[in-house]
Amino acid sequence: MSFRCQACHSANVRIFYEVERIPVHSCLMVSTRDEAIDFPRGDLRLGHCADCGFIQNSAFDAHVQNYNTDYEETQGFSPRFQKFLTEIVEDQIARYDLRDKTCLEIGCGKGEFLVELCEKGPNRGIGVDPSYRPERTTSEAASRIEFIQDLYSEKYTHLRADYIACRHTLEHIGPVHEFVRMIRNTLDEKPDTVVFFELPDVERVLEERAFWDMYYEHCTYFTLGSLARLFRACDFELLDLYKVYDGQYLMIECKPVPAGEGARGKHFDTEDDLEKTDRQVREFETKIQQKFEGLRADLDRWQREGRKPVVWGSGSKGVSYLTTLGLTDEIEVVVDINPHKHGKYLAGTGHIIVGPDDLVDVKPDVVLVMNPIYVEEIRADLAKRGLTPELVPMD
Repeated sequence: MSFRCQACHSANVRIFYEVERIPVHSCLMVSTRDEAIDFPRGDLRLGHCADCGFIQNSAFDAHVQNYNTDYEETQGFSPRFQKFLTEIVEDQIARYDLRDKTCLEIGCGKGEFLVELCEKGPNRGIGVDPSYRPERTTSEAASRIEFIQDLYSEKYTHLRADYIACRHTLEHIGPVHEFVRMIRNTLDEKPDTVVFFELPDVERVLEERAFWDMYYEHCTYFTLGSLARLFRACDFELLDLYKVYDGQYLMIECKPVPAGEGARGKHFDTEDDLEKTDRQVREFETKIQQKFEGLRADLDRWQREGRKPVVWGSGSKGVSYLTTLGLTDEIEVVVDINPHKHGKYLAGTGHIIVGPDDLVDVKPDVVLVMNPIYVEEIRADLAKRGLTPELVPMD
């Protein structure tokens, strides 16, 4: 069976990684263990386009998605992430003189980025996201922001702004070309609008065989090159293209140009990655079973030694790690610093989510850190509670 690339529409797409029956959501809060175990499931069938480098889940069905106010995606309870968020806000304000401007954020989540952007500009804001919760916004800037609890679609293309941000949203969109083109079509009358996207980098995922970063919610995966090619094809001129957060995230900044002129402006050397991506995909395909076996061997060894492992990070990485390996009793609990998750259950596995304070009673011997960038933050958090387990960064 052949599949069309959702970025360039080529038929030159090859399936290289499959996982069956995984949760269709990773961050929806589930109130009971039975509900978590019976959570709706779908299949992951990742296909790589040899023509543009884009990767997509060819089995993705958007109709099974249900983004709402029970969706808990925020990373803002981490001091490390909050520092990063502030750095991005301040950098964008300085780069594009975002002062007394109207800023639109597509997929604004709980509004942290947009609120800080409007505080520090100061600016006016429009945020669109079905998971937004108004009770979480206590800033004085809220009076200058209109929040719309809905998915961005043609229904909202009348909205105009001087700056458009879309962070950690594109990877949840199947028809990426149509989505980016829809945004571009709103800018004919605002050709000076700066458009900024931030999303995960798949190059690192492939290189490290980090399968826990591959899951149903993320139906599309980009490298710098495939991201640049998509935006150029949709008539954007690139202003900057780079990675941040220890190479985990891609950043693209651009402006609209007339039809067919996306190739103008600066060309970035990092765009030329087709051969590299093809090699990384093939290596992932041949070595991923070895990765699975190594991780299962670690769990078996800890069990033989009588050591108790827990997972730190109840988001998508944690869900994917546990469900892909089919883990249940091997892990007693999953830990998260987000208090809104405590007492809830992990979709697909039924593990209860606890807070750091609960580890005093759990007394783990090993903590699997789903995102290595937080290792030192977690070590300090545990030390405050008199706990010194072995920390194992997942990389």
